[in-house]
Amino acid sequence: MAREQRPPHSNPGPGTALVAADTPDSAPPPAGADTRDAGRPGPGDAPTGADQTGDGIDPAPFPIVGIGASAGGLDAFRRLLQRLPVDAGLAYVLIQHLAPSHESLLAPLLAEATAMPVIEARDGRPIEPDHVYVIPPNRTLGVHHRRLVLLERELDSGRHLPVDYFLKTLADDLGRQAIGVILSGTASDGTQGLKAIKAAGGLTFAQDTKSAEYYGMPGSAIAAGCVDLVLPPAEIADELARIAVHPYLRHPPPEVSEGLTETEDDLAKIFLLLRSRTGNDFSLYKRPAILRRIRRRLAVHKLERLADYIHYLQTQPAEIDRLFEDLLISVTAFFREPESFDTLREQVFPHLFDERRAGRRVRVWVPGCATGEEAYSLAIAMQEFLGERAAEIGIQIFASDIDGKAIAKARAGQFDESIVGQVSPERLRRFFVKSAGGYRVTKSIRDLCVFAVQNLIKDPPFSRLDLISCRNLLIYFSAPLQKRALQIFHYALEPNAFLLLGASESIGAQADLFALLDKQRRIYVKKSHVPRVDYSFMPTIHQGPDDGATASPASTARAGREQPDLARTADRLLLAHYAPPGVIVSRDLEILYFHGETGPYMDPAPGAATLNLIKLAHQDLAVELRTSLHKALRTGQEVYRPGVRYRRNGVRAEINLRILPMRTGDEIDHLMVLFEEVSLITDAEPATDAAARAGDDRPRVADLERELAVTREQLQAIIAELEGTNEARQAANEEIQSANEELQSANEELETAKEELQSTNEELATVNDELEGRNRDLAEANSDLNNLLASVNLPILILGQDMRIRQFTPQAGKLLNLIGGDLGRPISNIQANILVPELETRVAAVIEDMAPQVLDLQDNAGRWYSVRLRPYKTLDNRIDGVVIAFIDVDGIKETERLRQTLALERRLATVVRDANDAIMVQGFDGRILAWNPAAERLFGYSESQAIESGIEPLVPAAAWPAYRALLARLARGESVEPQRLERRHADGRILRVLLTATTLLDEHGQPYAAATTERVLGGE
Repeated sequence: MAREQRPPHSNPGPGTALVAADTPDSAPPPAGADTRDAGRPGPGDAPTGADQTGDGIDPAPFPIVGIGASAGGLDAFRRLLQRLPVDAGLAYVLIQHLAPSHESLLAPLLAEATAMPVIEARDGRPIEPDHVYVIPPNRTLGVHHRRLVLLERELDSGRHLPVDYFLKTLADDLGRQAIGVILSGTASDGTQGLKAIKAAGGLTFAQDTKSAEYYGMPGSAIAAGCVDLVLPPAEIADELARIAVHPYLRHPPPEVSEGLTETEDDLAKIFLLLRSRTGNDFSLYKRPAILRRIRRRLAVHKLERLADYIHYLQTQPAEIDRLFEDLLISVTAFFREPESFDTLREQVFPHLFDERRAGRRVRVWVPGCATGEEAYSLAIAMQEFLGERAAEIGIQIFASDIDGKAIAKARAGQFDESIVGQVSPERLRRFFVKSAGGYRVTKSIRDLCVFAVQNLIKDPPFSRLDLISCRNLLIYFSAPLQKRALQIFHYALEPNAFLLLGASESIGAQADLFALLDKQRRIYVKKSHVPRVDYSFMPTIHQGPDDGATASPASTARAGREQPDLARTADRLLLAHYAPPGVIVSRDLEILYFHGETGPYMDPAPGAATLNLIKLAHQDLAVELRTSLHKALRTGQEVYRPGVRYRRNGVRAEINLRILPMRTGDEIDHLMVLFEEVSLITDAEPATDAAARAGDDRPRVADLERELAVTREQLQAIIAELEGTNEARQAANEEIQSANEELQSANEELETAKEELQSTNEELATVNDELEGRNRDLAEANSDLNNLLASVNLPILILGQDMRIRQFTPQAGKLLNLIGGDLGRPISNIQANILVPELETRVAAVIEDMAPQVLDLQDNAGRWYSVRLRPYKTLDNRIDGVVIAFIDVDGIKETERLRQTLALERRLATVVRDANDAIMVQGFDGRILAWNPAAERLFGYSESQAIESGIEPLVPAAAWPAYRALLARLARGESVEPQRLERRHADGRILRVLLTATTLLDEHGQPYAAATTERVLGGE
């Protein structure tokens, strides 16, 4: 991100190539440049690369330190290497911005600062510990399987980012054993590389502002939030030596199952501290990734036990915030996985923007949006798809994340210049505006996106959505959390709407909720006709990373392996052999679950399919079932109906019905219906006599009497319900009549209010027209102001009353080393090329006195500026800061100096011309450089003769040794007292003179000539 002009870096010697390029000039090669997927990684870590090495090198893995720098980096490299121990067991790779067309002397220069071997990198060379490797000029350097890889320097979008490229490949290859260090340099190379290392679990460092000669590169990385420690180079060396032996870097992390009791107990405390401070619960995130992030924080703070880290969290609450940010590492990009966007354009967008949906706003949700690149990419892709129809169709993109800082960056819509490698030039021209230090999305794209801080699992979701893009977020969730998220997505989507997941994600066991549209790009369509989903699902107990168990002690785990399987097997056998068949129904009598063989009691009626128990049940059982179910719901008690008869396949059968209410708390949510088989009743042979027939009628009469009693009971229940219904209806009728009178009165009031609203609406329409006009004027004024600031070739800085940067022109960015990310930062944090003494005091005085101040200052290059501080006035004439203008007066200063010098020289020339004594300027080699008219009169030589012949004709032969000694003393800068000497006149006479000599110095303070005044004493 080229953002500042610097004084040229001095070369070590003539013809050398240790030239620090002030700004990157070409893009990183595409191969492997985007080394990490971007979504909303929560606690994410990529697997490390292969640890194998060859050529007899110790195969034990060791950390590799990637060190990047640009202008001012040579001195920082030296200070770092001088402090590093030679046997720390680390390897160091130095990436410096070098001039591509010159031979580099970086390796021999740095070899003087350390006893470790300093080697220029060669292609395919294995990396060894306690060695220093230096990038050669005109190359891009990477690492693969712990071997150096040299690539041709490639141009892409006019930028060359060798530090970013190497650090990304280092993160990809080593994971948590990668260490990134950014030292002095301009622009922003290295920021994306440090982000990749931190996302992979490695450690990151940056040079502090006081020790950095140029703060662009370290400042950009710090502002991006991807630096663990900010220190001077010597202290960075001390930290590297310390962490070199830390278990986090030297030993593979233990599995979650090892030491499970202590780990789970300690993690529960960490999760509690996180939830108490941030409101977010990480207990259901995948445990290995969480542990890697926590172990990384332990390494940063020189700790080795979780118990010690918990104590540190309790005593340093700010560390909880830093841990929270670590768990939410995001490495995102524009148009990540471009093939997915191609598939969206081909298969999804035509359905979203179908003509039949005209007039309806298309709603999209991007959960886990990080800093907004995914949301803006979707907005751009939709605008491109719609073309000229874009103004006619409404689009609303909701983007959410639990990271408030990331959401703030997304809302700003400001991105650094690294996006030129992600966004095509055409899209940059159409959808972005060049701004200080990077690019800003256009207002048309920004207005389509709404950003909000939201917890996907805890907070209410958006609804009536047409598309959800949730890429690389679910991979960090455990199975219960993934199920919850997919159920939320199903609820939020409209029927037949679309779900886009990441390349490593799938819907898993939730195939009943979504149908697959494109397997390769992970695009799904919501199924509309699915069993009822319990959207209120949320585990209420502490669960492990991949299951619902809460018991963590080893004894409980062993018991769980030995006993539950036997118990479940026994329960299953008992239920199969002795439990009666039955069903579980909802309060609406919809069947939710079948148990056992319920076929004999079901007789579905022809027509549309249904799960209603009354419609599915045998018609002889329907009345008894309805009565019993309603009674159970009304009373909340178990209902038992013995001896219920029905006909099964032409044979009479008898069962007992048992209805059991199932409660959640005080409410009855479900009912269990059990069918207890009694017997089959076969028809008897006809009796031969009247007595037998009379005797056989008694069971029949008993059955009829029982049925009659049941019918009477049912009728009484129906009558009671009817009477209750009539009473409720009568009460409701009276309430309706009363409400009708109230409504008539309210209607009259509404008529009056309607007239008032119509009047108010007209006023609002007028105000709205005025506001639209003012908005247009404001937009035009804002555009004019932006163009004015960009066109004025003058450094201007605007500070608020709190001394924070509010705005600056591009020229001020170059002079003061400012980038777009510095907006809102205190001016005291900026290491500018020109320093205003007592700036805070002067700003306070200007604000309080409302009197401008003017002072002349020089920048680091010696150039003069007239610094003018004026109060910043708002439209309501309130002082709200100060405007500082830096006017280049170096030309004026130089002109004034020349004028004064010229005037002085004129006065001196007059004095010399009119003097009665001979005045001359002599070189130490005897040449005469100047000769006044008095010298011509006294010695008889004209000025041209004297300059041509030199001093020799004027000095007698005998006086030469003394005169040479005098000149030698003057050449050494010694002070010489007035002396009596002899001079030879042009006519041969010898004159005695009194000589006063003064040494003349050049611009470097070295003697270069002598000025003499000679007065003739008289006589030969």
